Order: sequence, then C-alpha cells, then structure tokens
Amino acid sequence: MAGVDQNEPGISPRSRLRLSIGRRPRDLAQLGLVGGLLALSVLLVLVPANPVELAIYDQLSRIPAVSDLLWVVLSWLGSWAGIAAVTAVAAYFGWIRVALLCAASGAVTWALALLMHEVLGLRQLSPTGPPGGLPFPAEEVAIVTVLAVIVAPYVGGFARYAGWVLAVLVGVAVVHLGGHLPLAAVGGALLGWGVGTLFHVVWGAPGRRVSDAIVRDELEQAGLAPLSIIALRHRFLEPREFAVRTEDGATLRVKVVRRMSRRAGAWYKIKRLLALLDVQDEPRLSTPHHEVEHEAYVTLLAERAGVRTPPVVLACDVEHAPALLVVRQVTGRRLSHMRAEEVDDELLAEIWAQLAALAEARIAHHDLRAKNFLVDAQNRPWLLSFTFSLAGAGPARCERDLAEALVSIASVVGAERAVRTAIAALPAEQLEGALRNLLPMALPRRIRAQAPHGRFLMAEVREALADGLGRPIPGFRSPVRPVTVVGLLLIGAAVYLLLPELSSMNDVLGAARHANWGWLAVAVLTGFLAILLSSISVQGSSSVPLPFWRTLAVQVAAAFTGRTTPGGAGFFGINVVYMERLGLRRPLAVGVTLLNQAGTGAVAFVVAVVGVFTVGLAGTFTHLSIPTGWPVLVGAIAVVGVAVVVIASPFGRRRIAAPALEVGRELLETLRDPIRALQLFGGALGYLVVSGLGLAASLAALHPEFSWVGVTVVFIIGNTLGHLVPSPGGLGAVEAVLFAGLGAMGVPATAAVTAVLLSRLLTYWLPVLPGIAMFRYLQRKAII
Repeated sequence: MAGVDQNEPGISPRSRLRLSIGRRPRDLAQLGLVGGLLALSVLLVLVPANPVELAIYDQLSRIPAVSDLLWVVLSWLGSWAGIAAVTAVAAYFGWIRVALLCAASGAVTWALALLMHEVLGLRQLSPTGPPGGLPFPAEEVAIVTVLAVIVAPYVGGFARYAGWVLAVLVGVAVVHLGGHLPLAAVGGALLGWGVGTLFHVVWGAPGRRVSDAIVRDELEQAGLAPLSIIALRHRFLEPREFAVRTEDGATLRVKVVRRMSRRAGAWYKIKRLLALLDVQDEPRLSTPHHEVEHEAYVTLLAERAGVRTPPVVLACDVEHAPALLVVRQVTGRRLSHMRAEEVDDELLAEIWAQLAALAEARIAHHDLRAKNFLVDAQNRPWLLSFTFSLAGAGPARCERDLAEALVSIASVVGAERAVRTAIAALPAEQLEGALRNLLPMALPRRIRAQAPHGRFLMAEVREALADGLGRPIPGFRSPVRPVTVVGLLLIGAAVYLLLPELSSMNDVLGAARHANWGWLAVAVLTGFLAILLSSISVQGSSSVPLPFWRTLAVQVAAAFTGRTTPGGAGFFGINVVYMERLGLRRPLAVGVTLLNQAGTGAVAFVVAVVGVFTVGLAGTFTHLSIPTGWPVLVGAIAVVGVAVVVIASPFGRRRIAAPALEVGRELLETLRDPIRALQLFGGALGYLVVSGLGLAASLAALHPEFSWVGVTVVFIIGNTLGHLVPSPGGLGAVEAVLFAGLGAMGVPATAAVTAVLLSRLLTYWLPVLPGIAMFRYLQRKAII
C-alpha cells in the first residue's frame, strides 16, 4: 500500500484535528447503553448491599494504611481541584474548547451527583444493621471519568486510556477510604461517562466530519495533484466517496473510511452480534485503515486473476485524517439500475465467467449485490466493492457467493433467465453447492432485500435451480451458531442470577429445595403437552392436510430452533422448509406459518382482555396500581396518534396494513371450515392455557393459596408481551413481566421469583433438549 510521509508540508495535525470535529453517531449508542446501565445500578441501590459487594468493600478497606496519603491525593482529583487543574492545563496549551468543556462538564457532573445523593439517600450496608449508610454515586469517580471522556478524543495513543486508569484508581481510593461502596464507584463512572458522552453529542468531538481540505491534503502528500474534488452522495454510517480529477487528466474515485462511517463499522458489528444464522463468517476488519488495506489487497488479487475491477491507485492513512482508498474511475451503469430488456444473455454469460474466475482464484466476494456489478459502454461487467471479500476461501464460501449472485441477478432479469444462463455457463457441481445456500437463513439480509416485487424471489430461484438440476429442494439448516448458544447462556445466567436479587438468593434456593416435586412433575408435563397442542394448531393453519405425527415431530424440533432464536425465527424457518418438503410452494408455506402465528396472537389478545376484566372484577389483582390522570390520557392519545400516522403512511400501508388485511381474510376464511377453525384456534387456546397452567403448577409447588385463573391470565399476558422483545425466547422480558404480574396478585416475592424461574426452566427450556435430538433425526430423514 502507498505510504504517506508525515513530515511533508500540508495541513498541520492540529488543524486537521479541528476540521474533523463533529457529532459522532456512536456517541448516541453509548449514551443509550450508559443510561440503561446507570438505571440498573440505581435499581440495585434500592436494596441493601449483597455479600459480594460487602466482601469487596472489606478487602479494599484492608489496604495498608501507609498508602493512605496516595489515596487521599487521588480522591482530591475528583473534586473542584481536579476540574480546575485539567481546565488550567488545557487552557495553557491553547485548547480553549477543551478547557471550557472540562469546566462545564465537571460542574454539571458534580451537581448531578449531589442531586442523586439527595434523591436516593444513604444506602444501607445490610438490612439488619444500624441505620445510616453511604451515598450513591461516588462524585469523585464521576468527575474524573467525565474529564477523561471529554479529553480522550483530543489526545492520541495510550494517553487517551490514562484517564480511565485514573478513574479506576480513584474508585479504589474512595472505597478504601470508606466514603463509598463499590457499586457507588461504578455508578459514578457511569454518570461521568454519560455526561461526557452527552457533551460530545451536543457540542461534537473529533473524528466525525470529513473535510474536502483534508482529502485534498492527503492526495497531495501522495503525489496525485488533484485539480477538483466533488463530494458524491453519502449515506448515513457508510463511507463517503469523492470524484477527483488530477492534473494529468485522470479521473479517480476516492473512498473515505472513518471509524463510524465504514461498512464494517459499529452498525455492522451490532448486526453480526445479533446474527442468529449459521452463515460463513466475513473478515473481521478492526480499524478503518485495516478495512482500506484489506479491500485494496483483495482487489489487486482479483485483478491479477483476470477479474475486471477498477485498478487500485493507492491506500493511505494520515494522523488525524481518514483512511483513503483511491481507484481508477470506470464509466458505466450499475446492474441494479438497468432494466431486464437491457441485459442480454451475452452479458449474463460474461458475468458468470467473471464469477468463475473469482472462484478459481479462491476469492469469496461476500457482497454480490446487483449494485456491485458495473456494466461499461462495451457491455462488459466489472466487479466492485471487495470490502468483505476473503482471499484463500474454501468451496463453501464460493458456493455462497454463487447463491448471492443468483438472487441478485434474478432481481434484475427474473429467476428463469438467471438460472438458465447460469446452468449454461457453470458446472453442475458449483450450482449444486449454490442450491444448498439458497435459503433465507444462509444469505445475509442485504442480498435477500433486493427482491423488487413480493417476498419470494429466493424461493423462485431455488425452485427453478432445483428443477433445472433435477435435485430436491435443500433441507433446513440449523439456525443456531455456537456464538449464539454462548450468548444465550450468558444472558440466561445474568437474568436468572439477577432476578433473585429482587428477593433473596438464599430464600429462592431454599424455596426451590422444599418445593413439592409432584407439582413440578405436572409442570414438566404441561411443557410437552403444549407442544402437542401447538402441532394441532399448525395443522389447522393449512388448507392442505398435514400428517399428524410428522407435524408433531417438527414442532418438537421447533422447540429447539424457535426458542433459541430471537423472534422465533427458527420456528418460522423449520415449518416453512418442512411444508416445502411436503410439496407446498414457498408462498403457501409462508402463509400457513404466518396464519398460525396470527391465530395464536388473536387468541392471546382475546383471552388477555377477557381474563383481565374477569379476574379484575373478582378482586384478584389486589396489589395492582394503575396510573390515571391527564398525563396518562395525553400519552395514550399520543401513542394512538403515532400508530395511526405510521399505518396511514406509504410504508405502513405496504408493510403493516396490507399484510394484516391479508392475514385477517385468511383467518375469516378459516372460520368457514369448522374443523380447521377448531384445530387452529382450539390448538392455540390449548397451547396458551396449558402453558399458563405450567406456571400455576410451579407456583402450587411453593405457595398453595392463589387464583389458578389469575395466574393463567398473567402467563398469557406476560408470554405475549415478553416475546415482543427480540431476545431468544423472550429471555429476561418474559420473566420480568411474569414476576410483576404475580406481584400484582399479592404473591410473595420469594414464591413469585422461584415459581417464574422454575416454570421457565421446566416448561420452556427443558423441551429444548429433546428438540435438539429430534432436529438431528429429522435432518437425517430429510424431513426438514
């Protein structure tokens, strides 16, 4: 890659830093994260300190007294003396902006910490101890943290981490000196982090905006002598692009990659973290410079292999300036902007030849959307955007590439032409590998989202390719990756360890040990009986008869695939593939699954409404407090108004109203067939009621005095609302709503927490184990 001499004349580092100041999108994400963590720590303050926190407090207080002078000095840094010192140093070196921000943020943080002291009061060390306690949060830690957050973007290297090290030391100091508990130190750090991030959001910070002057300076240092620089269209959180004309008459395309304006940036990493599908990993690009160098490297390899791609001129990175990738401009039109009649079979054959050359060089592109094919004036295709590409790729990755290309080209010319030309140009072995990847859970959303009309483009391509090759439609692939399982276990451990803190961990464990095992056995049976009723409901959703035992086996397997994926995506996918294997076309299979979910949702809504009024009139919810007054009325009207506006918008009419009306018509059509209606709605009602009885049985094992009907209604409401949260199986959300509902019924906290945890473990998560075995069995039998 071309290097840049940092000592050459040009824009000074300080000017370059000043030009890069702006608002950074990542600060909004950090602000939301810090706000949530701070709210959680405030909730923990409302209960006495737990033994672990007290043990940490005790250990830090035992630090030898000979070091007390050091800890006292460190604690002074978190006072007005520290604010004044940092402000004075910044002003001395000419950073007036930094000095003003440090003074203002320090004062705001100090005021907020004192306000929280007044509102929250003192935190008791133990529930049985003497009155009094220690304040929350630690204002000293908050002040040091906010100063570190404010200064960090303006300094480079390891200096930006020194402030965080200092914040940790100050936290140790205030705990050692007996001024605060460990949780108060953590809360102070969160408060300071939040205030500092808020200041960055309001007034901006270095590292966001791209200046034409900076781009010109970088190009001049690289010896390109630009005459004109024109900024092209820019998308949020995407790299910026510039068209550059140089003195020698060359036309270049410059891509500017910043930390928050890059294809492999924060938003991409969040989507990877939440990914639940077993797809081939794409390269992990750690920094903007890494992303630029990687794309340049793979582009050069592809060009050497005979693939048409714009030649790379240079890739460079300058201190306090963005990383640049410069390529030669190729004039043409993107395939996504062309009409089907403009794309002839000769062009398609040339595209398949380019992809064959790419696979021969063992390069996986990983982003073969139609927009990344450029067609020049000679009707020749060029490949663009090798950001996510991988050199030395195995056959599986190249097969997925081919599947991506089939879907992308079909979005322009149709499934029939795309498949026909591919079969004529490529070996059958490669196409069979692509067929195995033509599944919604095998290709990224950016590929699947190209369908211009309808949602079944991939299904059309898969069916056409299977028919053309004389092969069966591929089976269902496991939707759970190992990283998803690890994440699920960590989240579950956090939820199931934190929830007992609302009562007492020892009390919860004691209640579980003394539970009635007979009722717990009943709870286990309700979990498996609910799966049986769910399979009956699925049968009622289909106008085509489904075999009972095979459908039941698929629902057992769906206990694994559906409960370990966010939003029940695995339940949807396994049922669709199962019905496709029975001969149903994908649109019909998708319609059956959507109808089943809609029917279950409708039954849950009706039961919840009727049950709340019935149980409420009976006086079951004795501890329920419903807010009233004008603020509630205004909030309700605002929510309804926003919902009406969204549904009435073109997006709402297309994505919400139209599908809802279609499903509503299907539900009404089902009512005309008494047997199907009984299966669909009766199975859904039985599934919800039996699952609710599982919670009631778990509670009966601990606390015999309660309303069975009330607990069932609480379960149906909690299960419905909790699964709106996009976590696997509604983990965390369902438990919280169920605990709140049981508390509103007057169930003691210990019994409520223990019953919720036992019920979820025995009735919801235990069936996942036989589901795994059934899933593997159905795969071997080619049923899914």
